[in-house]
Amino acid sequence: MTGLFVILGIVVALLVLIIGIYNRLVALRQTCNQAWSDIEVQLKQRQDLVPNLVKVVKGYAKHEKSTLKEVVDARNAAVAAKSVGDTAASENMLSQAIGKLFALAEAYPDLKANTNFLQLQDELSDVENKISASRRFYNNATQEYNTGREQFPANMLAGPFNFGPRDFFESAEGRETLEIAPDVSFD
Repeated sequence: MTGLFVILGIVVALLVLIIGIYNRLVALRQTCNQAWSDIEVQLKQRQDLVPNLVKVVKGYAKHEKSTLKEVVDARNAAVAAKSVGDTAASENMLSQAIGKLFALAEAYPDLKANTNFLQLQDELSDVENKISASRRFYNNATQEYNTGREQFPANMLAGPFNFGPRDFFESAEGRETLEIAPDVSFD
């Protein structure tokens, strides 16, 4: 009889451990999902600003069609992206295209002084800062989730319960570029 209670106690303890591990993995996955949703909201705001920005620039720089087309195409690719990797790649292309658009604006003093352009530029800058903050939160949640699912004994449950690894949302510069200290010279 005592042996039966010991075996029953061990089984109950294992079930409690398995349930605890499973619930922790679910909580970590939900944190990642919520963080990704925050990124999607910020990316949508940026994508919604791009057509207005293109309209304002088009009025001043009519012969710069290739740059404007590149921005529109990059925006459409960003809207159509589905996975984290595809979204990161398309958003990085959009960032580069917007950068070219702002560089183009430097050649048009009337455009640089346009109130709508300046307002859109400020809004876009604000959204970029929010995207950066959301990216950091998501990447932190992803790192915690990936670490949690790879630690023992959770790694034994992660596969059978379909807790796959998550991709990081990398910035356009990439980690390698961000880790290099800038070269400052006072020549």
